[in-house]
Amino acid sequence: MTDNLITTPFGAQTTAAEVLTGVDLHGRRAIVTGGASGIGRETARVLADAGADVTIGVRDLAAGVQVAEEITPTTGPGTVRAEMLDLADQTSVRSFAKAWQEPLHILVLNAGVMATPLERTKEGWEMQFATNHLGHFALATGLHTAMAAARGARVVAVSSVGHVNGDVLFDDINFEQHPYDPWAAYSQSKTANVLFTVEAGRRWASELIAVNALNPGRITSTRLGRHIGDITNSPTSFDATSTDVSWKNIEQGAATSVLLAASPLVEGASGRYFEDCNEAGPHRPGVRRGVAAHAMDPQHAARLWQVSLDMLGSAATTA
Repeated sequence: MTDNLITTPFGAQTTAAEVLTGVDLHGRRAIVTGGASGIGRETARVLADAGADVTIGVRDLAAGVQVAEEITPTTGPGTVRAEMLDLADQTSVRSFAKAWQEPLHILVLNAGVMATPLERTKEGWEMQFATNHLGHFALATGLHTAMAAARGARVVAVSSVGHVNGDVLFDDINFEQHPYDPWAAYSQSKTANVLFTVEAGRRWASELIAVNALNPGRITSTRLGRHIGDITNSPTSFDATSTDVSWKNIEQGAATSVLLAASPLVEGASGRYFEDCNEAGPHRPGVRRGVAAHAMDPQHAARLWQVSLDMLGSAATTA
């Protein structure tokens, strides 16, 4: 990790709209996964308000179309439209990516699930890893040509402070040997989000594609935590009383995503991890902030990239 951390005038209480004050995104195309609710919806709304043409990838198309209508600006050039995208279904991901035919300037990998009971995709993949990482990995690599054509694209991966709880279990990613723990699986998937940005940032630098990860903070009033009530006595569960976690409303929670997606203040930054609108320092034990060393490990990042390609390749040949 660089010793020269990127700082901005913004912080934990800054809203997404404040981050893009005065920024003109006219002519830019953006995709936001999970854009029908929570911080994804706010991210899409603010990007469109700044002039971008935004596509929200949604599992429920009817609901997504309604949201797109609600958040499309009534004035200015920005637009919002909804397209079907189920990140846990590789056929859906491939179809979405194949249908995209224009240069892509902004890709916000926002959708996710958290601490779900054990569930597997049709390939046998553990659902949190399959959704939070593999679905987004397939989407980003499938849109790589479109982003390269933009000459200055940005990819934003929404991770979590939960990544500090554990590395990727390379010997048992799908929890076939280890006892399944919902929080361990979540931590693995969120570490994978950061490792993706490390390797993608390295691979795609010559094509001017910047790739960064972020922790949005603890957001009130979103559906992400809807499964937590199903979980008790998990050894890796989060402490909701922690005082070093930034609690935010949705407008504040989307701010770091929007910063990395479109602010000139982070121009050229890639392969980095941000929180509260600033680049995070190293994680310190006992503090729920910062980025863990295992999530920035370039060897682990390269290994995960190959493992992900292998898993997707195996799925494609059996589809």
